[in-house]
Amino acid sequence: MNRFFRPLYPLAILSIIITAACSPAGKQLMGDPQNPYPLQARPSVGEIVHMPTGKVVTFAQMVAVAGDARVVYVGENHDNPASHNLELRLLQGLAQRHPGRLVLGMEMFSRSQQPVLDRWVAGELDEKTFLKKSHWYDNWRMDFAYYRDLMNYARDRHIPIIALNAEKGLVKAVRDKPVEQLGEKEKKELPELDMTDPYQRAMIQGIFGDHGHGEMQLDGFVRAQTLWDETMAESVARFLAGPAGKDKHLMVVAGGYHVEYGFGIPRRAFRRIPDSYIIIGGREIDIPADKQKEMMNVNLPEFPMTPYDFLVFLAYESLPKTAITLGVMVEPGHNGHGLLVKGVVPGSNAERSGLKEGDLLESLDGQTLADNLDLIYAVRQKHAGDHGAVQVERNGRKMKLDVVFQAAGS
Repeated sequence: MNRFFRPLYPLAILSIIITAACSPAGKQLMGDPQNPYPLQARPSVGEIVHMPTGKVVTFAQMVAVAGDARVVYVGENHDNPASHNLELRLLQGLAQRHPGRLVLGMEMFSRSQQPVLDRWVAGELDEKTFLKKSHWYDNWRMDFAYYRDLMNYARDRHIPIIALNAEKGLVKAVRDKPVEQLGEKEKKELPELDMTDPYQRAMIQGIFGDHGHGEMQLDGFVRAQTLWDETMAESVARFLAGPAGKDKHLMVVAGGYHVEYGFGIPRRAFRRIPDSYIIIGGREIDIPADKQKEMMNVNLPEFPMTPYDFLVFLAYESLPKTAITLGVMVEPGHNGHGLLVKGVVPGSNAERSGLKEGDLLESLDGQTLADNLDLIYAVRQKHAGDHGAVQVERNGRKMKLDVVFQAAGS
């Protein structure tokens, strides 16, 4: 589960400059293997290029080509809404191309979460229940708002969602120690692991090279990255080869580093079951100042292949910020009953309503508060000017307080 921000690539990869290089044998290398047909002008947001040919295409043309492939891999930047909007549009386009025969595979879920995903697609769970039962914020920790539209579209159109990833406990074990030192139970859970891919290790070295990590930590992350890629590849291959995958097409969404250049999931899935695939990715070229400081300058090697079949140029966007908060710090109450207020933010909606440190929050608008997600989810549904009825226990006495939700700074 690659959590790194998209690196700042040189303009050559933005299709402007061609550089020549020499092979170890001294032969002149013509052009740039990653970008053999560069654009003649700086790309604009929304522009799409077919990288092997350098041809600029429309979104519909990209979908038409991608629709011929059995698997479409889409590399995302986890915290860019534009990246997720691209995924949604691709899912919509492919669903129209293959009605009733499209399946969505997601890195964001481990295999043990499959029953919950099945219930979501069947329409049996509302969003809050789904978040709880899938342990979304424990397992993925990204704001669900990034994925809401994609998940809702799959549910509304009854598009099956396949959990692709490895279990967190197994990932930790593989990161902490070499495979040969794992217990027998852990070894049985492992997919077939190819630890010899030189490109993958070079990519990880590029990511960590300037960040003070020792060789031992690097080895651990190579093992973890390999486990992620091999598990997701195995999940893809199992689906394609199994009865559920007969005559189906699969769209896989995963972090860019899992699919970029093809040596992550795509090559490992093809090793198991050779089938046609297309790789689509995005590159941020419009980056606001507040995002610039979050970017990592990663010096990757010059790999001898294009990173994607289709590259979509994107703006680096942000989720709309909600200004509505309650303004309390809480922890679970005794025996799972309510939320104990450990602090109240001065000037907050909580303070204006009369909430105090030591109060036990039992419900909001009649909805029981058993954990943090209950409170956070309820408050996120509020808009400026809305009221909320909070049931409180204070020093053994029950009371109900009216909260008027105002935007921060009001």
